[in-house]
Amino acid sequence: MVRAHAGGGREILTRALLVSALVLLGCASVANSRMLPTDHRAQLVYAALGDSTVEGVGASSSETSYPSRLLSRLRGAYRDVRLVNLGKGGATSADVLANQLDRAVALSPHLITLSIGPNDITERIPVETYERNLTAIFGGLAEKTPAVVVVNLIPDLAVTPRFRGKPQEAAVGKLTTTFNDALRRRARAAGAEIVDLYGPSRDEVPRRPALLSKDGYHPSDAGYERWAELMWQGVLKRIRIGKGAV
Repeated sequence: MVRAHAGGGREILTRALLVSALVLLGCASVANSRMLPTDHRAQLVYAALGDSTVEGVGASSSETSYPSRLLSRLRGAYRDVRLVNLGKGGATSADVLANQLDRAVALSPHLITLSIGPNDITERIPVETYERNLTAIFGGLAEKTPAVVVVNLIPDLAVTPRFRGKPQEAAVGKLTTTFNDALRRRARAAGAEIVDLYGPSRDEVPRRPALLSKDGYHPSDAGYERWAELMWQGVLKRIRIGKGAV
């Protein structure tokens, strides 16, 4: 009887895991099909989540940060766009989960951008913890908002003057790849639109030092313009031509 009970318990657990997997697949399927509003005359709410690159550290003003530049592009497609920038310098994935997720959900946004990971790397947060936090963030956004989520891969930190040629260059470069693998997995599972900043950063930053600010780490105005340009390509994939297009 004990063996039969244990077998029954395993069967129940297996079924529960299967149901959970199907629910997650369903959420990803729905999120993959999400598009921005067809009525281009309606108000579009855009929430930007993440770290100092979202807040705009390194930019000459808040207007030249990448969310603000993305806002300008959105206004070419929608007549009424509202941006709420929740980004905070120094934020890790845990900070987004604790301090930004609920605030974003309360906005009922149509579009969310997420840029997070470099501080997890530099603060030596285990990649397993980072991935768990991402699972919770993406899951919360998928379940509690109707938003299209656009997330960027982490740029290659090793090509910045802060790390290039320094003893930690190789380790930071390897960690960036590892964390991006986790980010890509969680984003795909949640149906988010993924924008590759890693490849362009490796190619362009060494050739165009003006893409970085004076601190040799954060983007400059030119860097944020390029960041917004790449993010816009991801956003465009979720815009459907409809009523009132401008």
